[in-house]
Amino acid sequence: MIKIQIPATSANIGSGFDSLGIALDLYNYVWMEEDDVINITSNDGVEVPTDESNLIYWSAQRLYMECGKTLPGLRIVQENNIPMTRGLGSSSACIAAGLIGANRFLGSPLPQHELVNLACKIEGHPDNTTPALTGGLVTAAMENGRVYSVSVPVAEHIRFGVFIPPFELKTEVARKALPDSYTRENAVYNLSRSSLMTAALFSGSLENLRVAVQDSLHQPFRKKFIKGVDTVFRMSYELGSYGTYISGAGPSVIAIIDDTLEEQFNRFALDHLEARGVEGWKFTVLKADPHGARIVLE
Repeated sequence: MIKIQIPATSANIGSGFDSLGIALDLYNYVWMEEDDVINITSNDGVEVPTDESNLIYWSAQRLYMECGKTLPGLRIVQENNIPMTRGLGSSSACIAAGLIGANRFLGSPLPQHELVNLACKIEGHPDNTTPALTGGLVTAAMENGRVYSVSVPVAEHIRFGVFIPPFELKTEVARKALPDSYTRENAVYNLSRSSLMTAALFSGSLENLRVAVQDSLHQPFRKKFIKGVDTVFRMSYELGSYGTYISGAGPSVIAIIDDTLEEQFNRFALDHLEARGVEGWKFTVLKADPHGARIVLE
């Protein structure tokens, strides 16, 4: 039985709608081995599908089909540390785990870039699945069904303060709230800021992040689904955030900080929110994960 470690991911990073994503050091773990039947369990009490609809199994089966093979069954044990439907890439983690495991069982016929392409076909866009597989800060684009991406490391002193609310927001709901078209001004606004975001996180130029997270394509339309989000944004900046954004489609919110602010955020963030009537949220500080999904035990 192999053990796979898969990082959480945060997509968009404010201005990089459907094109930027980052892997974070919060991990799901999946144990897998080939079997004659489907045997899927969770070792942490989280309810997961136990049939072919399980996304780990479904993704593994898809890779077998791509390789002209039949998957009779799998034994899968899941440990789910990434919160589900919170904008932190829980579904992409499942897809990555299924593909990594299936590829290993077949003798690794697909290189990483082909796994990235297949993961994107399954998910529909590359901003979560690509960093889940490659690690780091990823810029990705689609062309003729293929993902073109670059992963770069994040400056060592940068941290990501993750605010996780006590409610879900399904991606389908958040995506339906977006307009069908945008103006040229909207496009230029986001293009300039997403380029600035990549350069700032790579170089550690924190002074640019307040501008780089600004967005006119998705965040203004999704805030209405996240109760208390304006308070979270305002409080994070009061505590020293360099740039705060909605993670993926939401509802989690991430404040980009540096290592000197980590203790301050850990001590005061939730107390400040509760004092303003925003209750039930969780908070954790994460670093960028440089590796992506990988087999850690065989």
